[in-house]
Amino acid sequence: MSGKNIKRLVLAVLILIVAVILFNVCTTQIPTGNTAIITTFGKVEDYTLEAGFHFKSPFQKIILMDNREQKKEFATQAFSSDIQQVDITGSINYAINKSTAMTLFKEVGTDYFTKLINPRMMENTKAVFSKYTAENLVSAREELSTKIRDIMSQEMNRYGITIISVSIENVDFTDAFTDAVEAKQVAAQKKLQAEIEQEQKTMETEQQAQRQKIEAEAEAEVKKIAAEAEAYAITTKAEAEAQANQKIAESLTQELIDFTQVQQWNGELPQYVSGSAAEALPILDIGDMEKED
Repeated sequence: MSGKNIKRLVLAVLILIVAVILFNVCTTQIPTGNTAIITTFGKVEDYTLEAGFHFKSPFQKIILMDNREQKKEFATQAFSSDIQQVDITGSINYAINKSTAMTLFKEVGTDYFTKLINPRMMENTKAVFSKYTAENLVSAREELSTKIRDIMSQEMNRYGITIISVSIENVDFTDAFTDAVEAKQVAAQKKLQAEIEQEQKTMETEQQAQRQKIEAEAEAEVKKIAAEAEAYAITTKAEAEAQANQKIAESLTQELIDFTQVQQWNGELPQYVSGSAAEALPILDIGDMEKED
């Protein structure tokens, strides 16, 4: 190969290398879900680049701002309204608006979570927790999460940050407070159990009294019915006897009375007879009796 050909080959390689370098420095590939902030010698341009292939000046620098939903976990301590220390763990989901990504970069930079979101998250969490007693915090995690999210949304909207959700995942108290709560719950359960047992005894006593009342009323009703039946029987018997006596009285004549006395006389005369008794003795006609003999 001649020297002239070698020079041509070297020149071609140099041109290729320069072309590759220029292509690399004058083009950029923006990943999906990101917005590109353009700076020229450190100055932020007033436009952004969306996902895809783009040309740019070799003097420009590309800063990517992630627009996808992001999740960060956090941990902090707070105090309840009754001055109980609370250890809190949770998470926050947020996203950067494409249209305001450039403004957020100008005002805060790329480390916006550390500089902006996290500090406000800690402060607002403590403020919300301080409005609840420790006992109420135990069952109010969903309510706490909603209130913190609402406050964060109002504060972050001006920066173009959308707060999607806040989740309070765990709330821990000191061992002393936990023991006190458990003791209180045990006492409440025992009290409830005692109340239930007392109500059961009261109910059983009332049921027993009701049964006795029903039995007594039934027994009294039986006695009443028996007494009425007995009275009815006596009345019926008396009425029957009265009717019989009346019929007997109506059928009596003097002759029948005298005949009955004679039939019942034993033939002996009393040795002593008073005046009224003598009149009551039957008078027999002896002459008639002798004639018959």
